Amino acid sequence: MKPVKAALLSFLLTTSAAAQQPPLSAIDWLDELGAIQLTQPIPGEPAVTETALSPKVEVMPLDGAQADAVGLLPSSTTGLPRTLWAASATDDLTRQLSAVATDPLPALQALYYTLLLAEAEAPADAGQNALFLNARVDALMAFGAADPARALLDRAGPLNPALFDRWLDVSLLNGTEDEPCKALREQPSLSEDYAARIYCTARVGDWPTAALTYETAVGLDALDPVEAALLTFYLDPETIEINTPPAPPSKMSPLMFRLFEAAGNPLPTIRLPRVFAMADLRGTAAWRAEIEAAERLTQTGALPANQLLGLYTQRRPAASGGVWDRVRAIQEFDTALNSGKPEEVAATLPAAWRAMKNRRLPTAFAQLFADRLHGVTLDGSSQELAFLIVLLSDEYETASTLLAAPKDRQKFLISLAAGSPDASLARTSREKAIARGFTSQQPDASHAAQIKAGKIGQVILAAANQLDRTRDGSLSDMANALATLRSLGLEDTARRAALQILILGNT
Repeated sequence: MKPVKAALLSFLLTTSAAAQQPPLSAIDWLDELGAIQLTQPIPGEPAVTETALSPKVEVMPLDGAQADAVGLLPSSTTGLPRTLWAASATDDLTRQLSAVATDPLPALQALYYTLLLAEAEAPADAGQNALFLNARVDALMAFGAADPARALLDRAGPLNPALFDRWLDVSLLNGTEDEPCKALREQPSLSEDYAARIYCTARVGDWPTAALTYETAVGLDALDPVEAALLTFYLDPETIEINTPPAPPSKMSPLMFRLFEAAGNPLPTIRLPRVFAMADLRGTAAWRAEIEAAERLTQTGALPANQLLGLYTQRRPAASGGVWDRVRAIQEFDTALNSGKPEEVAATLPAAWRAMKNRRLPTAFAQLFADRLHGVTLDGSSQELAFLIVLLSDEYETASTLLAAPKDRQKFLISLAAGSPDASLARTSREKAIARGFTSQQPDASHAAQIKAGKIGQVILAAANQLDRTRDGSLSDMANALATLRSLGLEDTARRAALQILILGNT
């Protein structure tokens, strides 16, 4: 079966990292993240299309149950069955999504994105409150993927009280709040949040109504004290000069974040949840803040690696230490690759790799440079490092061509990349567990009953979460999770995840 290319609707992913270039479409975003690949049909799976073109999308408000079925990737593109979620209970699925790690293995990250954006029938017990869609949006936001989250809400038609607040939150972070604010001004019943109503009413220019709504909310004690103070500044900027801004709360909302900014007291995003980093990519932050935000988002694939490289190479660093050492290392390595001189590549590769690995960006580094490394003749430790980097890339099956005489551990990795890890070469407990996982042709017994019941999506989530936890946990769970993923046709995901576990350890 052909690779399943993750294609999305034509939604523009706008970030300041590409401020001087045409923005990437959401199709490009998921293509850069990586494709999942099905080696055999999942029960109920439709035929996979020969192309991954974006479907034509019509936006219309949907009721809650219909909204839970909304996705950006049709079954004909993902290869996943339309009944992916239909046999599962909403509570079970939302509980699983809330338990997903916010920094999973990159191979599992790609799988999660595909599941979260898949178009499929809603859970059988779906109600009018769109709980499952909101849980998927929340999971995307936890990864920092605000633009795909907004695209999903746009597809559902967010002029729905069950969806509107999340639509406004996403829009506030990426600077596109004018549309939801206009909608809220026209239909205040879309949100019960008085702060949102006040902000949006003022945002669209109706200051008298915003002030009246503010007085009403204060009289009803309907505003958080921090919100009340910040809204005072927003409605009457002159009060900023005679009042001390409130201390940031422990739990920050997108609206409060923007109100702090409007009061002339912008907050650094580095200590806020990852999705707030999107705000630093609107062209309003300093270069250093942009780079650090882009690194955080690239760690989870929420920002394509090429956009991070664009920021790294935007100009020469004027200082040293920290982020500037990373920028310098990447620039020098990029220059060395462009020179085509093996000795320069060998001299700059270790520092560049170390800088990216320390920032938890090794697979992004592989995405960016593996193909170019393939064309450079290296030897010794540089050759061995290039071999590992290619194993972390889309071209992992070709990594063996970099080594003339591989060592035993390298031979095991090569056999794993080919899908048949040689148990006789397994030396560590992790290698042995992985070999066991690839020996089995059946799903783990704990998942078999759910597969039989048609709970395919639930099982994939469970196996992926189980595998991700095994970086620090049970090796038997590692073997079982790999066996389940492979039995469902997710061979490519299993190979990539196993390679990442062995090469990256607990990075």
